[in-house]
Order: sequence, then C-alpha cells, then structure tokens
Amino acid sequence: MAKKQLIIAEKPSVAKDLSRVLNAKNKNKSYYEGPDVIVTWALGHLLGLKMPEDLNKDWQNWQMETLPMLPKQLGIKPLPKTGHQLKAIKQLASRKDVGEAVIATDAGREGELVARWILEYIRFDKPVKRLWISSQTDKAIKEGFRKLKPAKEYDNLYYSALARAKADWLVGLNVTRALTVKYQDNLSAGRVQTPTLALVRDQEKKIESFRPQTYFTVDLLYQKEKGRLVQKNQFAFKERNDVESFVKELSKTKGRVTDIQDKIKTEAAPLPYDLTEIQREANQRYQFSAKKTLSLVQSLYEFHKIVTYPRTDSKYLTTDMKDTMKERLRAISLSFPKAKEYLKTGGKVVLNKVFNNEKVSDHHALIPTEQQPRFEKLSNDEQKIYLMIVNRFLGIFAQPHRVNQRKIIAQFGKEQFIFRQNKVEEAGWKQEKDEAVSTVAWKKDMIVPADFTINKELTSPPKPLNEGSLLGFMEKHSLGTPATRAEIIEKLIKSELMERTPQGLKVSLKGKQLLQLVNASLVTPELTEKWEKTLEGIAKGKKNSKVFLSEIEADTSRLVSEIKHSENSYQDFSMTQKKCPDCGSNLKEKNTRDGKLYVCSNQECSYKRRKEPKTSNHRCPQCHRKMVIIEGKNGAYFKCNQCSISEKIPDKKQHSKKMTKHEEKRLMKQYSKKKEPEESALAQALKAALGEDK
Repeated sequence: MAKKQLIIAEKPSVAKDLSRVLNAKNKNKSYYEGPDVIVTWALGHLLGLKMPEDLNKDWQNWQMETLPMLPKQLGIKPLPKTGHQLKAIKQLASRKDVGEAVIATDAGREGELVARWILEYIRFDKPVKRLWISSQTDKAIKEGFRKLKPAKEYDNLYYSALARAKADWLVGLNVTRALTVKYQDNLSAGRVQTPTLALVRDQEKKIESFRPQTYFTVDLLYQKEKGRLVQKNQFAFKERNDVESFVKELSKTKGRVTDIQDKIKTEAAPLPYDLTEIQREANQRYQFSAKKTLSLVQSLYEFHKIVTYPRTDSKYLTTDMKDTMKERLRAISLSFPKAKEYLKTGGKVVLNKVFNNEKVSDHHALIPTEQQPRFEKLSNDEQKIYLMIVNRFLGIFAQPHRVNQRKIIAQFGKEQFIFRQNKVEEAGWKQEKDEAVSTVAWKKDMIVPADFTINKELTSPPKPLNEGSLLGFMEKHSLGTPATRAEIIEKLIKSELMERTPQGLKVSLKGKQLLQLVNASLVTPELTEKWEKTLEGIAKGKKNSKVFLSEIEADTSRLVSEIKHSENSYQDFSMTQKKCPDCGSNLKEKNTRDGKLYVCSNQECSYKRRKEPKTSNHRCPQCHRKMVIIEGKNGAYFKCNQCSISEKIPDKKQHSKKMTKHEEKRLMKQYSKKKEPEESALAQALKAALGEDK
C-alpha cells in the first residue's frame, strides 16, 4: 500500500487551498484527505514555551528572591484553547498509512517554529520535508510540491526561531517580574519593546527642548520668479534692522546674470516594497496602522492570492524570476493600461538591479502574482494596498525619470541669488509631471533689477513619531523583524506604555517612568541590535545558538541584579484617592477594551467598577436617547442622563422571550385585514326593494 503525505499548514484557509490543488476532496472536521495526501492545519501556534510555574514550584509566586529564573531546560506545552487540533494531528501522524510529513506553514522563522514544535510534541519519527513557496497561487503550490526539500536544510532557521523565543522568555519574564515586584505595579519590559518605546520618547525630548527661533531671509523677484540669497549661515539675519540695512545697501547696485548651469538629473524607479516600507507608506498616505496594513497584505496573499508572501525584508528579486515577469504583467494588463504597454514592447525589465540573489534572504520583494485580480471582491482598503504594490512593480519596467535642472546665478556686488528652472525631459516611471516650468528666458550677462523682498521665518519643531517613522527607526536599529514590528507597537499601546494620538505616537506617564526604572542597556537599541544580528547569523549557520543563549542568561542575571539594587523611586500615576468599599485600599484607573475601570490596588482584593457608566442600546421612553447602565447597591439599572428616568433591567429570561416569526406573521395578517363597514337598516331596505338581496 502506497504511503500518504501528512501536510501541516499554518491555517485552515491555507489547508483548504492546498487540499483543492492536491485533490484531497474528502473533508473531515480537522483535515482533508485524498488518494496521496492528508492535509491538516495548525491554528497559528498550538504550543508555547512552558511558563515559570510549570517548571518550578518556587516560581509560582512573584518574589525577588527567586529571580533570575534560569531553567536548564525550557520545555513546550499545548496552548489551552487549541488542544483539540493538536490531538487530531497526533492521531493522523500515528496512522499506519502515513509515510512522511510536509511542513507547509508560513515560509519564515515563526512558521518554522509552529510546525517543528508540533512534530516535536507528537514525537514524529518519520521523514519530514519542507514546502517553501512565496505565493499561494495554484501554480506556485504545484511547483513547490515538485521541489520539496528535506526539512534538515531548514534546521538553522528553526534554531534561530527557538533561540529568539527562549531569549524573549529569559529577558522578558525576568525583567518584567523584577520591575513589577520592586515597584508594586504591572511594568512590562522586553528586549525589543523597551528600546522601541525609548525611540518615541527620544523624539518627544527633542520636541520638549525645542525653542523656536526667528530669522530673516531675502528673495530677489524677477517676472514672478524668486531667487534666494545664498548665505553660509541660514540664521545670519536675526534682527529686522540688520536685514533692512543689508537690502538698502544692495538696492544701490544692479544685478547681472553671471552663470547658467544645466544638469540632467536621472531618477531610477524605486525598488518594489518590502513589508516595512509598505507599512510606512500606507501610514503616511492613508493613516493605516502597521497592524492593519499587514492584515490587508496578508489577505491579498492568502485569500485573494494576488500578491506574494508579505512578511519579507527584501526589496529585490531572484534571477530565476526573470521568466515570470511577462506572466505577471499579463495578469494585471486588463486593469492596468501601463502593463499592456510594457507587454507590447516585450515586457523588458529596465531596472535590472532589482535582480540580486545576494540581497534576497528568506523571501523576495512584495510583487503581484500571476493570478488576475478581481477588484469586485476586494474591499476599498485592500484595493488601496494592491494598487500601491502594482504601481511599484510596474516601475521596474519604466524608463528613468529625467529632468533638466537649470540653475541661474544673479550677482549683486559680492552677493549671489539663485533661480532654479526644472524641465521634465522624460516622465518615465513618474506618472505625473510634477515640476513647474519657468516662463523666463534667461541669458548670460542680462541685467536684473533690484527688487527684493524680506521674509520673516520661524524654525519649526521636530514632528512626533508616527507609526511610519517609528517603523523606519525600528528597521534601522534591527528592532524586531518585518513580521513582528506591528505586534510590538500594538503591545506597547495595549500595556498603556504608549498612546496613539491624532498628532502621532506619545509615551504615557507610565511609559516615561518605565524608561527611567528599566536598565540603561535595555533602553538603548544597541544590545537588541546585537542580539538580532546574532539570530540572523544562527539562521545562516554562521553562529551557534547555545553560545547565544548562554550570553542571554548572563545578560539576564546582570539586568535583574541592576533592578534589585536600584535606588529609583516609582509613582503610580493611575492611583486615585478613591477608596475600595471592600477593603479600604486606594483604587487604580485601568484602561480596558470595555472602557475605563476603577480596580482595587490591593492584589488580594478583586473589587472593580466602571469609571463612567456604560452606554446601552436601550432607549429612553421620553426623549429616546440611549440610556446608561448604573451599578447600584440593589443591582444594575437603566438611567437616562437627560431626563433622569430610571428603568429596571429585565432579566435574561424576560429579555430573550421574543415573538416567534410565526406569531409575528399571524399578528401582521390580523392587523392588515380591511374591516368591512357595517350596513345600516336603510341600506338593507333599499337593497331588498331593488331586488339585489337575492
């Protein structure tokens, strides 16, 4: 009997696509089956590293005496909500007709960890192969299965992923526990999130220390054009009297054009996107959060199958992809006229530097697949992101943008004024001609009259970081990976260390304090940058994961020791003067998804209440505004803030007792019948006389 392949995908949606392509038509609760394959799935991570309390009884309570926690062996355990799927995979793996497994999780560090932990936990002892694809089209899947590789070739990627998970466990849990116990508040720190928070705070400090400075500039006017005075020091004129005296003296002389310089500026099209750059640009254009952009690109890749693998850190393509370029152009040619134009001229890539094997790590740049897009199935936001990806891709087929930059120098005594003219020679990849063309016909030695204008200028403060600019800094300092940066930003906001505001990102009072309390080496990105480069080295087989983890353990011990002996003080800004009715301790203000709550600061007390009443969908019978829910001594009740009317909240049984559709229909029928008017005695008599009552 021929043995079957057990294929493990990362999500049910991916498993569904694989099963369709691989002819696994028999659908079951936790897998698909065909003549040669069984396709099952994880639900993201099914397993995680054991928590301290799973490893040592002494670590159950958060105490400074038990820190640092440095277990000899960090095991894995099933996550509570997905145990049923793990059990199903174990049963499938133990079937006698299963001959080998195929890892078909996301082709990256985390995807590798998802599958390896499953295979390790179920003690899979048969051959294992790896599917490595960069798009989810039928063609890519079929080709990928023809080129399956032994999983051993990806061992280094797994060691890197495992080292990253263990490093985060050691540093994150130990430092967070040390800070929380020392300062008696929930203070979360980590090797990536803390330096990321510090980047936002550094920008805030620059804004806080900024002092606006007034200065003056001088322009020369000629036929509606302006030439700017050349100054070695931008702030040379700080007083109006000085600049006015300067202009008065200059006006006594005549100007002459001393030089005209022409320079052709050639600007090649930008490379296709990697994940970080598209997140930055989508934030700038549409104010999308990094998490939202990742979700949209993931949907285009996984569900619509019209873009390649999104979690990439490369802007380049491999040389073997040259042959696929025409097919990708054909797929988008019905929707994009430029693609049709490029196909007519042979679909030749002009930006040849895009093909560079050495600059492609796990995945190539983000580009369209060979599958035709169906715009009617895309949401508005998905369309925006898809158009960005396609337009960047089309740029590699376009000619460079060429502009003639003319520089005109007008001399007044020793002073020079510079006029500039830009003329587009070839629009190339830029779709619009964005340079204004001058109407002045400049000639050398022509006389320019003295017509000066004085401008009062004010230096502007640095702008707060937004998600786009923060992502750029995170990339520069190797903080996280393209796949994790969005999650890190979300985690900082969720843990109340950072806030989103209309102006940009802002560090909260709690976040500012954390940066003062946490170790100096965790605040700066240098240590994390060094760790991240080591993890990359492990993935490439150039570094040893055991050596790295021993260094992390040493760093962890040092970090915990620094916190233990710190003399810093902490003020909990969330603490209020309100007292807990149960134990008398002060109440703290806490942000939750359900609004702001007051919670008891005594960790042994479970009292909590809303800061502000919750608005319900129940309407006031008088003014018809939504009523709020008030928590009273005798239970909750509805109250209208406008009319002060109160109503009892019906219990669940009353609330759920609704009219059935049948009852509703019968009632509607009854009320919609036209009532016949009763005939009077006179009408009946007339009817009888006329013989109509027969």
